[in-house]
Amino acid sequence: MELKVTKYEIDDHGIATVWFHRPGRGNSWTNLMNTEYRWIMDTLDNDPTVRVVVLTGSGNQFCVGADTKALNFYTTSTDDYADTVDASAAAQPGTGVNPEFETDVIWQWGLRVPVIAAINGACAGIAAAIASFCDFRFAAEGIKFTTSTPRLGLPAEYGLSWILPRIVGLTHAADILYTGRIVYSEELDKMGFLNGLFPRENFMDEVYKVARMVATQVSPASVTSAKRQMYADLLHLAPRQSIDGSKDLIGHFMRQGDFKEGIAAYNEGRPPRFGDPAIGEKV
Repeated sequence: MELKVTKYEIDDHGIATVWFHRPGRGNSWTNLMNTEYRWIMDTLDNDPTVRVVVLTGSGNQFCVGADTKALNFYTTSTDDYADTVDASAAAQPGTGVNPEFETDVIWQWGLRVPVIAAINGACAGIAAAIASFCDFRFAAEGIKFTTSTPRLGLPAEYGLSWILPRIVGLTHAADILYTGRIVYSEELDKMGFLNGLFPRENFMDEVYKVARMVATQVSPASVTSAKRQMYADLLHLAPRQSIDGSKDLIGHFMRQGDFKEGIAAYNEGRPPRFGDPAIGEKV
């Protein structure tokens, strides 16, 4: 696919970096960006060399939300919104894991690889939802975050009413969703929305330190399993099911090469050399 509003690269550690790439437009979201982002993530998830994905924005902004031209279109259009953003013809990353994950934004939970949101600048609207459904969230100091929707006469969008209370609690979620106010990254960090807050001047360096740890020091199959266990457990209130299911998985993993390598590396006092993840394996 020819990429016009996104880009990506993969380094020697298996770290893929994906950029929302409309720097002249605040990396604002469009249907084309959605199509390209889905294609990139599907490609990366099916690449056995990729261990982790870092998602960020070109320049000094992450993504300022929907493009203003698109918003203006809807003030006069009679088209049904759901029809205008139908992505059924686009790539469908993360499918086959859980039917609850097979829709916009939350498909990131169905990916094999963990996704790190590196929020390097303004993050608004749908970008707030995209970041919320990533596995890790890091932000630079002083960045602005807002859902925007209450100030545009819109409801909470793209699952934010479901995910935010689970990340920051009802009190903070109500504040963010009802007011649509600008929340700075320092406050987001105190709310528990972020995994880390770093100075702007070395922000991406700090994010890549975390990405390298995930890419080089842990079993990719173990990460995939933990990701799928965690999000599946969010959807039910059955701790016994979680415990008993994990025991079955432990038995399976103890017969795999990564377990033997992990124990050997521990006993020998050296870094482990884990194998490539099993592409397509549904844990």
